[in-house]
Amino acid sequence: MSTFGTISVIFDLDGTLVDSEPNYYEASRALLAEHAGREYTWADNEQYVGISSHETLALWRREYGIEATVDELLADLDRRYLALARAETPVYPEMRKLVERLHDAGVPMAVASGSSRAAIAAILAGTGLDAQLTTFVSAEEVPRGKPAPDVFLAAAELLGAEPKDCVVFEDAAPGAEAARAAGMRCVAIPYVAAHADDAAFAAAEPLFRGGHGEFTAQAALDALAPR
Repeated sequence: MSTFGTISVIFDLDGTLVDSEPNYYEASRALLAEHAGREYTWADNEQYVGISSHETLALWRREYGIEATVDELLADLDRRYLALARAETPVYPEMRKLVERLHDAGVPMAVASGSSRAAIAAILAGTGLDAQLTTFVSAEEVPRGKPAPDVFLAAAELLGAEPKDCVVFEDAAPGAEAARAAGMRCVAIPYVAAHADDAAFAAAEPLFRGGHGEFTAQAALDALAPR
């Protein structure tokens, strides 16, 4: 058992551990321009923060009459995204510090993300986070993406942890809702500041309303410490 008792920590990836949204935005913008001839703005992109790539692409396919299959679109999006991500994906410094501190303390950790498994593996390896985060699960490996609890429950199972002993770190409302549905505590760091008042964040403990500008590793560790 770690110095934090029976706690296990599950991290969302995009927007929580790493600032990958600009890369996903650019990849999505190029994909929609090619397949649907449609403009895609940053405001458009904010509507899909926290929703799995698979579900987002399925929605676009129906809404814009795209002929390619979801699997073909996912492969296209991953190709575009990974080309950008391998060039640069910044890790939030306080998040890296938190991961290192939890690893040193012996806390079991996993990543549960709506990105593809290939994208998760590439980001963890490219940022060096794979040194501490060796367990991860993608929404493409479970029946339902966030806000369903499936990906978090799968991560808990991989860690051999009870859901009630898991703490989720999330930046998006669908993820916070998924954590609640899984019976897990959620620490919320909203990527989109305007979303801080979303009802899904109401039960977050704590809620860093200012996002990563307010978040610190020490504050998170204090919140995780046995009481």
